[in-house]
Amino acid sequence: MTRNPVTLSFLLFICFIYKNSNSQNILDDFEPGNGISTWVGDNCQIDTNFNNPFSTGVNTSSKVLKYHDVGGQFANVRFDVGRNLDLSNSHTFSIKIFVPSSGITGTQNNQVSLKLQNGSSSTPWSTQTEIIKNISLNQWQTVTFNFVTDLYINIDASSPDPILRTDLNRILIQVNGENNTDQVLAYIDDFEYYDTTSSSNFSQLVWSSGGSWFNGEIQHYTNRIVNSSMNGGNLNLIAKRETYTDQGYTKQYTSARLNSKFAFKYGRVEVRAKLPTGSGTWPAIWMLGKNISESGAYWQTQGFGATSWPACGEIDIMEHWGAYQNFVQSALHTPSSFGSTVNHGGQTISTVSSDFHVYALEWTSEKMVFSVDSVIHYIYNPSVKDASTWPFDSEQYLLLNIAIEPSITSSFSEDTMSIDYVRIYQEPRLSISEENVNNSPVFFPNPVMDELTLETKSTNSYKVVLNLFSKEGKWIKTFSASTQHNKLKINGLNTLPKRLYLLNYQIEDKSYTIKFVKS
Repeated sequence: MTRNPVTLSFLLFICFIYKNSNSQNILDDFEPGNGISTWVGDNCQIDTNFNNPFSTGVNTSSKVLKYHDVGGQFANVRFDVGRNLDLSNSHTFSIKIFVPSSGITGTQNNQVSLKLQNGSSSTPWSTQTEIIKNISLNQWQTVTFNFVTDLYINIDASSPDPILRTDLNRILIQVNGENNTDQVLAYIDDFEYYDTTSSSNFSQLVWSSGGSWFNGEIQHYTNRIVNSSMNGGNLNLIAKRETYTDQGYTKQYTSARLNSKFAFKYGRVEVRAKLPTGSGTWPAIWMLGKNISESGAYWQTQGFGATSWPACGEIDIMEHWGAYQNFVQSALHTPSSFGSTVNHGGQTISTVSSDFHVYALEWTSEKMVFSVDSVIHYIYNPSVKDASTWPFDSEQYLLLNIAIEPSITSSFSEDTMSIDYVRIYQEPRLSISEENVNNSPVFFPNPVMDELTLETKSTNSYKVVLNLFSKEGKWIKTFSASTQHNKLKINGLNTLPKRLYLLNYQIEDKSYTIKFVKS
C-alpha cells in the first residue's frame, strides 16, 4: 500500500509537532547522521561535529556546531534550503547557543541574528530580512525568532513583510553583529524551523488522574515537563518511577497523556514514534470519539461529552506491551465488542524501541486499515455498519500516552516514547463556491480588524467550533465560540497577519465557509 497522499486521494490537512509536510520543518541537532549537511562558514571557522564543551543546563547533547569569528569585518554560518520558505505557514526559528565570555573581544552587544536571504540573487545580502535577539554569556539558552511577532529589519525598506515573500531560501546565523574586527567564539545546537500554528494544536496536557485508571493502571498522569517535553525536535512522553501525590492519592509512578484539540472524521493518520521497553510499560497511540463523556477531558469541557464509552468508539492505532517486546497491535472497541477486544491484529517489529517507525491508520466510511511502515497487519470492515459495530462516522481526536501496569518490572526507573511527527491527511475540501451554494452566511465587517460577526439562521444557543484556514486551504487553528440570539461573535483577530482567510464552522449539521480579509 503506497503512502503517497495523491494516490490515496488524501491531501495533507494538519499535522503536529513541527512536521507539517506543507511547511518546511528543518531540524539539525548536529549528531552524526542527522540534520543539515550543507552548512557553510563565511569569514569564520566552523565545525559541525564538535564535542559539546559545556554539557549543562538546557543542552546536554554530545555534539554541537562550533562557530569562530576570528576577526573579519563580518562572519556568519549559513545553508540554503531545498525550496523557498513559506513564512506565512511556518514562521518560527529556534536555536540553542552558548557564548563563553573568554571567547569574545571588544565591546560589541552580545546578540545573535537570524537572517533570511534570496540565495539565488547575485546580491543576496540586498534581499535580507533579519531578527536580532540579545543573549547572555556563559550559559546555554534557547533563542526563538518569529517573523510574525518579532521586530524584523529589511535591508531594503521597500521589501514587503517577510511572511508575504516567496523568494527567501537562505538561512544565516551571526553572533555579535558585523562591521567590526572583534573575535567571537560560540557554540550552536538544535536548529529548528517549525510551524507554531500546528504545534500548538496538539499541546493539551490533560488532567492529573485521581484514583485508579481502567485496566489497573497505576500511574499519575501529570502536566509537568518532566513527563512530557520537547527535545531535539521530538516530543517525549516520559514514564518515571517516583512517589507523587495528587488529588489525595499517592502513587509510585508518573507519566503523560496528551489529548489533541483537533478532531476530524475520515483520513489517514501517520505517527512516527520510538517506543519504551520494559515489562509493565504500555504506550499507545489511539483515538476516541469527540462526543465521549469523560470527566476532565478537553472535548467534554467544550460541551461535546454526550456519549459513554464504547458507544463513542475507540480506535487503537498502536499499542505495545513491554511484556511482549516488539509486538504491536491495533484494535477497535465498539458496543458489539464490549468487554472483549475481538477486533484486532498486529505484527512483530524487531526494533520498535531502538528505531522510529511509522504507525498508520487509513479511515474511510467503509473500513479501517492499520499498518506499520506501510506493511498492513489488520483491516476492519464489518459487513453490517450500525451504531453497534461502526460508531466511526463522527469526529474523533488523537491521544498519546504511556500507561504503567501493576506488573511493572522492579528494575524500571524511567523510559520514553519519542514522537517525531503526527500527520493527518484528508480528502480535498469542496471549493468555496461549491460549499456555499445553499448557505450564503451573512457576516460583517469585511475587511475586519478584530471582531467578526456572523449571522445565523437560528435563534437557539449553540457552542460552535470554528476552523481557520489560509486562502490556500492550510489549517491555522481551531477555536470555539457561542451564539447569542442569531449572532456569533469572533474576537481576537487583531493578532492575525493581514491577508485573506477562510473560516469554516457548523451549526445544526450544516457546514458554512466564509472568506474574509484581515485589515
